[in-house]
Amino acid sequence: MDFSGVTVLCVGDVMLDRFIEGEVERISPEAPVPVIRVRRSRVTLGGAGNVAANIAALGGRAVLVGVIGEDEAGRALSAEIATHPGIVPALVASRSRPTITKTRFVASRQQIVRTDEESSLALQPEEEAALIAAIIGAMAGARAVVVSDYGKGVLSPAVIAAAMEGARAGGVSVFVDPKSEEYARYRGATCITPNLKELAAAARMPVGDEAAVVAAARHVMEAAGGAAILVTRSEKGMVLVEPEGAVHSVPAHAREVFDVSGAGDTVIATLALAEAAGQALPQAMRIANAAAAVVVSKVGTATVSIEELRREIAAAEADGTAPAPVALRPLAEGLALVARWKRQGLSVGFTNGCFDILHAGHVALLTAARAQCDRLIVALNDDASIGRLKGPSRPVNPLPARAAVIAALRPVDAVVAFTEDTPLALIGRILPDILFKGGDYRIETVVGADMVLAAGGRVVICETLPGHSTTQTIARIQGGGGA
Repeated sequence: MDFSGVTVLCVGDVMLDRFIEGEVERISPEAPVPVIRVRRSRVTLGGAGNVAANIAALGGRAVLVGVIGEDEAGRALSAEIATHPGIVPALVASRSRPTITKTRFVASRQQIVRTDEESSLALQPEEEAALIAAIIGAMAGARAVVVSDYGKGVLSPAVIAAAMEGARAGGVSVFVDPKSEEYARYRGATCITPNLKELAAAARMPVGDEAAVVAAARHVMEAAGGAAILVTRSEKGMVLVEPEGAVHSVPAHAREVFDVSGAGDTVIATLALAEAAGQALPQAMRIANAAAAVVVSKVGTATVSIEELRREIAAAEADGTAPAPVALRPLAEGLALVARWKRQGLSVGFTNGCFDILHAGHVALLTAARAQCDRLIVALNDDASIGRLKGPSRPVNPLPARAAVIAALRPVDAVVAFTEDTPLALIGRILPDILFKGGDYRIETVVGADMVLAAGGRVVICETLPGHSTTQTIARIQGGGGA
């Protein structure tokens, strides 16, 4: 899991979060309120700024577009951004709107009270024009867009439209954290991430159990133009409803929860990064779920580092609480993944085979192939086709087991399967930039080579590793010899 080199454009309500921390030792004699003995104060990025901070903490690059005031809080916010090397600010300074500031008073790791400083003034025409210009200017390098809507007035219809249209033109996915109950304003989004309260308000339907959540998600999906809906359910985990109808759910990781401030920002930041890095939405949700478990165990608006995320995922896998990662992707999902990679300008490599008993020759082939492309998809013969090609005693390992092993290898980005004796039809649908084959093949004998070459791609024959084959391995196991 590596998010380095992934740029995410973050558009929305940027805030400054202040924390006044101390201890409560007595009740005020002036009024029945606690007296906090202040020990320290600090500031962090909030709202869309916290989304950007999470992206940077996970190793990605965030371009942050929003509005700040020409005031002390705006200067403090800009100074805080400068401490995050992974954030590129593209902020619009306003003379009419103050910097949105939330001040939380915390004692014994619990919030006592919060104060908000903000304006209800509508976005001014010159501010809207400057925001749209910043979005257009930042879109070229982005591989995902996050629209962080806190309902503070920055995300006008024109600003949202600019983000959606720019993303659509560039083939970039858009993730929306919604506050508006009118999901039609988010049409064109890839995924919308409401919490239970937001979903209930938008759907005007109950959300008491998972079946009700799915029904409500499907209802608002129509208004959103077919965007996937990822519902965060606090201690109950997450539910993802995809446009095609598939439903995926994951339980929350067991953690002591100290503060949920900004947890939604962490979820959408991780979700966008994972999807932009090549993960399908169900797997991206699982990664975001792990990130949420880490951040709610911290006090205040916080971020998750890539090291913390890796440890959380590893711990969940070790104790059996993490759902199994996606190994074999349905063909439609694999094709959609390849299409997204191509839209992002990534070179797609393809190879195929039985991969029945994994050996060093297989690893050498996949490593050599991945070194020459940005993403590598591996197509496996299904069990019936191997039986036709190799005889009734094969395969030794069934398709799910073979897919799990291949998908776990670092060079492999996705695994699909085909039922025919050759992958010719599949190659025609994928049309990879580079078709890889190992062994003693010549380019003219490689299945699908003519289609790839005609489309402007390349065919590469990777050098085989002598003395390694599945047939030889089986022969040695059976005691029948073999080099």
